[in-house]
Amino acid sequence: MKSVYLRNFVATATLVTISFLLTTIAFIGIARSYVINDYQTTMESSAEEVCHLASAVADYDGLHSWSLSMSLSSIAHSTGNHIFLADESGEIVCCSDKRPMCEHIGVKLPDDVTAALSETGRMRQNSTLGTLYPEKRYVVARTILNRDESVIGYAFVTSVSANMFGAWETFLGVAVLVAIGVFAIALVISLFYSKRMARPLDEMAAASRKFARGDFSVRVKQVEDPTDEMGALIESFNKMADSLEKAEARRSEFIANISHELRTPMTTISGFADGILDGTIPKEQEEKYLRSISDETKRLSRLVREMLDVSQMRNRAADPSKRTVFDLTELILQTLLSFESRATKKRLDVDPQLPDQHILVRADRDGITQVIYNLIDNAVKFAAQDSCLTIRLYKDDGKAYVSVKDFGETIPPDDLPFIFDRFHKSDRSRSLDKSGVGLGLYLVKAIINSHDEDIAVKSENGETEFVFTLPLAE
Repeated sequence: MKSVYLRNFVATATLVTISFLLTTIAFIGIARSYVINDYQTTMESSAEEVCHLASAVADYDGLHSWSLSMSLSSIAHSTGNHIFLADESGEIVCCSDKRPMCEHIGVKLPDDVTAALSETGRMRQNSTLGTLYPEKRYVVARTILNRDESVIGYAFVTSVSANMFGAWETFLGVAVLVAIGVFAIALVISLFYSKRMARPLDEMAAASRKFARGDFSVRVKQVEDPTDEMGALIESFNKMADSLEKAEARRSEFIANISHELRTPMTTISGFADGILDGTIPKEQEEKYLRSISDETKRLSRLVREMLDVSQMRNRAADPSKRTVFDLTELILQTLLSFESRATKKRLDVDPQLPDQHILVRADRDGITQVIYNLIDNAVKFAAQDSCLTIRLYKDDGKAYVSVKDFGETIPPDDLPFIFDRFHKSDRSRSLDKSGVGLGLYLVKAIINSHDEDIAVKSENGETEFVFTLPLAE
C-alpha cells in the first residue's frame, strides 16, 4: 500500500504545485501592476499638492520663495521623490534640494516639455528632461495656475526607477516568503492527508493478509466520517470480516462435532470388525456383532446427515434474503397435522391455543418450520401416555410468542442449562429416545438466535414448556 500512498501524495503535491505556480504568476502580475500604479498615483497626488501649495504661495511671495523651497524639501523627504518648480519660461526657480548644493536652479527645460505641459496641463512619462538628469526618470508634471487660471509655472515630481521598482521588489520579497510558507504548509497538509487516506487501505491490506492465514478476528478502524466513500468501504470490509469469522467458526464447529461424534461409532465398528477377522469373536456370536456393526453404521449415517442438515439450516437462517412474511398461525396448524398419527397412538389431547386473527411474522419460513417441528416432536416423544400437549400462540410488545408444553417427566434442574447444547441428551431422553443424536434442540436455538431472537425452557412438576419469540411483520 506504500505505492498507493506515494501515488496519492505525488498526485496531490503535483496539483498543489501547479495551482501554486499558476496562482503565484497571476498574483505577481496583478501585484506588480498594483504596486507600480499605487506609486505613480502617490507621485501624482504629490504633484497636485505641490501645485496647490505653489499657487497659494506665489500670489504673495513668488515661486522663488524660501518657505516654498523648504516645503518642497519636506514633501520630497517624506515621499522619496525629487521635486522642483519652473517658471512660465521653463527655467527652474525652486528645488527640493538644499539651495547651496542645488545644481538645478537656473537650468532651462526643453521647449517641447513646457509646450506639451502648456497644452495639456499635465504630463507623465519616463524622461531625462533634456540634460537635467543623466538617466531617465519617471516624471509627473502639472501646470501651476494663479487665481486668474493663467499659467505661472510648472511643478515636477520625479523618481528614479530604482525607487519605484524598489517598492515592488520589497513587496515581492515579502510575498515570496509568504508564498513559500503557504506552499510548505500545503505540502505538509497534502502529506498528512495522503497518509490519512492511505491508512485504512494499509489496514485493509494487513487484515487481508491475516485472513489469508486464517485469522478473521482483525477489524479496520472506522474513519471520522463513516458516511463518506472510505467509511462505507470500511463498513463493508468489516461486515465481510464478520461473515468470514462466523463462517470459519461454523466450519471449525462442524469439524469438531464430526471428529467428536464419529470417534465412538468408528471405534465400535473397528473393534467388532477386527474381532471377527482375527477370530476373537466366536463364530456363533458373529451375527450378533455384525448386527451391532450395522446399527452403528446406520447411526453413523444418520449422525452425518443430521449434522449436514444442521449446518445447512443455520446458514440459511442467517441469510436475511431468505426471510419472508408468512402466517405463523397457519404454519403451526400445518405442522401439527404431521403429528396427528403419533399423537393419536399415545392418546394425547392436543390443545392448539391459537388466536382467531392471523399473526404475520418476518422470518425464514423453512427454518421456523424446522423449529416448530422439532419442539412438537420433542413434546410428543416425551409426553406421558394419555396426557396433554399444548401449543399456544400470542403476541406482545411487537413480538410473536410460541409456547410448546408437554406433560411428562420433569427435566432435571442440572440438565436445564445444557438442554440446547449440541449432542446433549438428558437422562429422560437417554431412556426414551434411542434414535436421536442430540442435535434437535441445538438446531432450534441456532435458528432462533440467527433471527436475533431467543428461546427459553422451564420444567417443573412434570410440565416442560419451551417458549420462543419472532419479530412481527411491519
